[in-house]
Amino acid sequence: MQKHKPKAAGQKPGLRPSKQVGKVGKQQQKFKQKRSKEFAISKLAVTDAEIEELRAKYDSIDASSIKTFSDFPFSQKTKRALTECKYTTPTEVQRQSIGPALQGKDVLGAAITGSGKTLAFLLPVLEHLYMQKWSRSDGVGAIIISPTRELAYQIFETLKKVGKHHDFSAGLIIGGKNLKFERTRMDQCNILICTPGRLLQHMDENPLFNTTTMELLVLDEADRCLDMGFEKALNSILENFPPQRQTLLFSATQTNSLEDLARLNLKEPVYVGYEQTSKASTSSKALLALPELLQQSYVVLPLEEKITMLWSFIKNHLKQKIIVFVASCKQAKYLYEIFCKLRPGVGLLALYGTLHQDRRIAIYEDFLRKSHVVMFATDVASRGLDFPAVNWVLQLDCPEDVAQYIHRAGRSARNKTRGECLLVLTPSEEKHMIEALQEQLQLEIRNVQIDPKKLFSPRVKIEAFLAQFPELRASAQRAFLSYLKSVFLMRNKRLFDVNSLNLDAYAQSLGLAVTPRVPFIRPLWLQKKQEQQLQQKNQSKPGQPANFADESDADGDDDFIKIKRRDHDVEGAPVDLAALDATRRASEEETDGEQVPLVVPKREAKLVTKAALAKKALKKQLQVNSKLKFDEQGETLADERNQMKALLTTNKGNNRRQQDDDGGINLLLSKALLNEEDQYDKQRFRELVKKRHKLQREKLRKKAEEQQSDDEDEAEEEHDQAVDSDSENSVDLSWLPDPDKIYNKKQSGVEQQQSADESQSGEDDDSDDEDDTDDQPVPKKPRITQRLTLLDTEAIAANLLAS
Repeated sequence: MQKHKPKAAGQKPGLRPSKQVGKVGKQQQKFKQKRSKEFAISKLAVTDAEIEELRAKYDSIDASSIKTFSDFPFSQKTKRALTECKYTTPTEVQRQSIGPALQGKDVLGAAITGSGKTLAFLLPVLEHLYMQKWSRSDGVGAIIISPTRELAYQIFETLKKVGKHHDFSAGLIIGGKNLKFERTRMDQCNILICTPGRLLQHMDENPLFNTTTMELLVLDEADRCLDMGFEKALNSILENFPPQRQTLLFSATQTNSLEDLARLNLKEPVYVGYEQTSKASTSSKALLALPELLQQSYVVLPLEEKITMLWSFIKNHLKQKIIVFVASCKQAKYLYEIFCKLRPGVGLLALYGTLHQDRRIAIYEDFLRKSHVVMFATDVASRGLDFPAVNWVLQLDCPEDVAQYIHRAGRSARNKTRGECLLVLTPSEEKHMIEALQEQLQLEIRNVQIDPKKLFSPRVKIEAFLAQFPELRASAQRAFLSYLKSVFLMRNKRLFDVNSLNLDAYAQSLGLAVTPRVPFIRPLWLQKKQEQQLQQKNQSKPGQPANFADESDADGDDDFIKIKRRDHDVEGAPVDLAALDATRRASEEETDGEQVPLVVPKREAKLVTKAALAKKALKKQLQVNSKLKFDEQGETLADERNQMKALLTTNKGNNRRQQDDDGGINLLLSKALLNEEDQYDKQRFRELVKKRHKLQREKLRKKAEEQQSDDEDEAEEEHDQAVDSDSENSVDLSWLPDPDKIYNKKQSGVEQQQSADESQSGEDDDSDDEDDTDDQPVPKKPRITQRLTLLDTEAIAANLLAS
């Protein structure tokens, strides 16, 4: 009887187990999709409810009643990110500007450096996109423009912290990055943080980039973005933006001119940090602000002592964080390189514009991380960068204006911390810069006197390093020229006077033994020198003619009159000839009628140039640097090495030498002679090469012959040694019979006849020389030997015995 297997639990009859499981999986998948749709719907319902609730609270925002960020009508995602980043209490500029920005108004914010302006515009941007339910498919919703790459990178890092719970996509568009990578992802970004140059490049070249959907425009450091440096780029960018948008402007030195506001299409903007009268003001004067805990001072030094002062300052502040601002990138590069050689005992960094972008970001992050470091920087690092715990800001070169001074000094004393700023001025810069600071900042900057005992000059070591490393010397020359060029191109000529600089002393302070040539300053220097010489010539004593010398200039003799004539045209008061004649007659009477000669200065010797000497030599037909050789008969022999064959073969008359106005040298003739002489030189060189090759071949042949003879001698020596060794090792076979007598073969008839003739002739010769041969010993027949081993010799002996 067949037994049936039990069915699996839950299995229906007539269905296979695999199909049953597949059906259950599809049901679960449909259930999950249904749940996800319900969750999305509920989430959208919660989001809509939250948006409506937040939008209702916007009109009731009161800046005076807000104490923490939780008092603002922010979304839960934003509040959670602020709590995680430990942002609890808003600053004054955040309290005053976030409310109007959330209401959709245009805002112009001005506040001191380090007061939190970045959060003041990032939080409204996030909330605006959240309220509009922005997604990736909606395109670009907000664009934030920054003047420098480092500031854009800092804004991007802050955005990642406060917006990490939102679903928006953000992109950092700056120079120095991969353009193709940015181009393919521009249309997927909701928030763009960029610099003006790269943004304009994408607008011109990227067909995927579309700004018609943009609703928010933010300008950080707006005064820098609106000035002459970015005027053309910004005008081109604004033409591509839609006119209906919200605009936020923030900076530490803000502008309120109607011309700038008209360019940005601002409509009834809200002024934050301005006085009440600033709305109606048409002045372009900037609002200036500095932290209260910042101590400011200045020191006056000659230009050539700045390096000594900087070295001494760093050596006395090794445990502090310092930023040193200079005027140009090449100065920052040279100071960094030479101070790395000098080893002051503290970490060194350099941040300037010509570095690669990845390198600049790495230096920026390294400076943020370290606590004891010195960074040489240009004005790239002066705008908006948040460097924590900077103790000193040293402005080694004078800033362009007061606004630039404020941005440099604002890198210290940030977020209610203490800091110090030291401004280094030359004597020509002190008056105008201090007056401008006192007029616009309304404060007294104290003057600091440096103790000479604490100054340590590194000039000797710098000169030694420049002599050892040529690339360092070239960097010093470029730094010298770049500083002078920056001073020369400044608009404020009262503050920056390039003629007041001691170029030789400044070059020596950089370690240069020779002052580099400055082509753009040389005309001004020559003009100034001519004016000084003219003033010295025109100086004359009052009441005295300009062309006569003082009586005290005479050599103790009042009877002589000396006339100093400067030029053909006599300047000064007219000369009374009658009085001069009377004076001369009186002097003749006093000297008993002797005529007094007038002392007239001699003419200056005419300057003799090389061209004049060459012309004189050509007229005399002299051969310069000629060498004569004589043979045994006394005739001269020309030295082919020192004499030009082209001159010997050409006509020596005056027809070939035509006079030229430029010093008497005919350049065309000289060129033709040199070209002809080159042919002779090439021929002579080829002959020398042939002789050299011939000598080399002779040497090789002699060497080969000597080697062959040595080899033959060695072979003979080896043969003799082998024979001797065989004779020593061979067996004595002298008792054996002569094999020639036993195995003598019959000679042919011709050979017998030849041997008979030879024997007959030999007998005749013997008869003739019978007397001579009796006394001389008969030479033995040479013995033919072979190199036989002992076994071969025994075998031969056995064969002979057997035969």
